[in-house]
Amino acid sequence: MGRLKYIFHCILHMDYKSLFDTVKTVHEVSGKNRIWLFFDIIKCGFKYGAGYKDYLLCAFYDLSDKQRATYVTRGINNSIVKSLNDPAYYHIFDNKSEFYTTFAEYLHREWLHFSKCTKEQFLDFMQDKDEIICKPDDASCGVGVEKLKKADYATLDAMYEDLKKKGADVIEEVVIQHPDMNRINPGSVNTIRVYTVLSDGVSNVVYACIRMGNSDRPVDNINAGGMYSPIDLETGKIACAACDKQRIVYERHPRSGCLLKGYQIPYWDKVMDICREAAHKVPQMGYIGWDVAITKDGPLFIEANNMPGHDAFPQMPLQAPDKIGILPVFQKYIKGL
Repeated sequence: MGRLKYIFHCILHMDYKSLFDTVKTVHEVSGKNRIWLFFDIIKCGFKYGAGYKDYLLCAFYDLSDKQRATYVTRGINNSIVKSLNDPAYYHIFDNKSEFYTTFAEYLHREWLHFSKCTKEQFLDFMQDKDEIICKPDDASCGVGVEKLKKADYATLDAMYEDLKKKGADVIEEVVIQHPDMNRINPGSVNTIRVYTVLSDGVSNVVYACIRMGNSDRPVDNINAGGMYSPIDLETGKIACAACDKQRIVYERHPRSGCLLKGYQIPYWDKVMDICREAAHKVPQMGYIGWDVAITKDGPLFIEANNMPGHDAFPQMPLQAPDKIGILPVFQKYIKGL
């Protein structure tokens, strides 16, 4: 019943223009008949919980039904969230200030709840800082994140008033990433997204990828123009070239020229360890996507997601040459999935 309810919700709220644009794009890519594609997309929605974006990005038009059944689609990902995460605890991950307080031991940087601080607290916070990151408390996908420089203001009083005018919620120390991470793309903090699943009291890392920016914005989110590559969980090396949501493949990072496949992520064992450890802190949330930055001193948390997106899974054609999705990995840890 839950799955049917989800499907009918999607039908009622679907962006039909984007659906028909997707049919057109898939037709141009595959040469398949548009009417056939339209009905096949609808079929995949009902049978596999696949959205039209899943259909395009994962090349469902080129898969058999048996292969399609191995992919974690939007609908299946939502089912995992619903089965493992208690909505009563979402607020811990939805609000930056609550997350920072709950997971303080993993932050390794100073921060200030600006919307609740005094001017004196702000002035004291800024004494030893030349720039800061400013975030909305409920930011997601990098929306509303800014890097602000003290030198751009005549005085700290002026900076304070500007932040008040912007409605800033959280301000924090700028993370200086490890030289090896900076070499990939110095334009953004390139984070590692680590997906954990709690099963029978054991924290399991089911997947990890590196997310890299591709603009002058200080964010790496793939929904903000970034790209991603899967990481080999055993070695901590980038497993293959990167992809973005326009389905463009990057053997090298376009801004740095860094060759991606085989690149070693520093402090890999520690990255895995802190995510496994932190997953036990709120056990009512069994499925979390942790965003980890790496500095010269080791890994730290940027944020975590109680509804971790499935669009960074290794399911684009480049990443799944055998045409098998990541669902079998999840099925090892989630009974009845």
